[in-house]
Amino acid sequence: MTTRDRLLAVVVAVFWGGNFIALDQGLGHFPPFFFAGLRFAVLLPILFFVPFPQVKWRWLIGYGLFFGTLQFAFLFVAMKIGMPTGLASLVQQGSAPFTVLLGALLLREKLTPVQVLGITTAVLGMVAIGWHRAQTATLLPMLITLCGAFSWALGNLCSRKAEAPNPLHLSLWIAIVPPVPMFAASAVFEGPTTGWHAVATVLDSPTGTAALAGLAYTSLLATVVGSGLWTTLLGRYPASTVAPFSLLVPVVGFSTAWLILGEQPHPFELAAGAVVVGGVLLGSMRIARRRPALEPTPV
Repeated sequence: MTTRDRLLAVVVAVFWGGNFIALDQGLGHFPPFFFAGLRFAVLLPILFFVPFPQVKWRWLIGYGLFFGTLQFAFLFVAMKIGMPTGLASLVQQGSAPFTVLLGALLLREKLTPVQVLGITTAVLGMVAIGWHRAQTATLLPMLITLCGAFSWALGNLCSRKAEAPNPLHLSLWIAIVPPVPMFAASAVFEGPTTGWHAVATVLDSPTGTAALAGLAYTSLLATVVGSGLWTTLLGRYPASTVAPFSLLVPVVGFSTAWLILGEQPHPFELAAGAVVVGGVLLGSMRIARRRPALEPTPV
């Protein structure tokens, strides 16, 4: 891997880790279900310039439903009700062991002893964080975030089954799926006019500018630019060479949450987080080398 491409991989990790700050800013003004739909709705005009990914519709819809809709619905709700930004960036990495397990159960992938060890280690780390969170009565946001990670894993399987000739085209075209169910959920649970009122008042609200910046970041930098660079790197190198850089995401997430939001992670959670990251690395080694599409899709 060239020095330039290593730097590009680090840039992607920085974009994805910083994305959790952008989500926090967006959720400061927009209700969570509405914001989840808005994130993808603003990308729809781009599709006029992007060819259809040439995949079966069921896999495109499945990918959009699990990755684009349910993952972010769970994540945004969890962050709205108290999930710390830095911790959210870590718990979302649970998608990797979930993907490996689902691949073994649903796609008959064989697990090596190293993968089993890695998955077990990651799960134990998650349980340790959950136990610690339960001591301060904030376990529910973490469990909801884990539901988002599980949805991400299901999306990964749909992405793999789609076998898109150009994965970037697929990652952009799933934008057609989330807006309708997310706006519908917003109308039912958040009120039929709440989200649109947030749009109408965004320029007058003290949190509006930050929310718009967060929306632009998560839609353009994290999704379009981050996904584009990541897909390019996966086309140049084996996934086992590129994949470890994704483990920098929670490091960036914790760091930016501390620097920008003032979140102080507990030393116990940092230690358990290191266990999770180590387990994810062990659990994804062989899958990353043989099945590139099983790698987590970007936030």
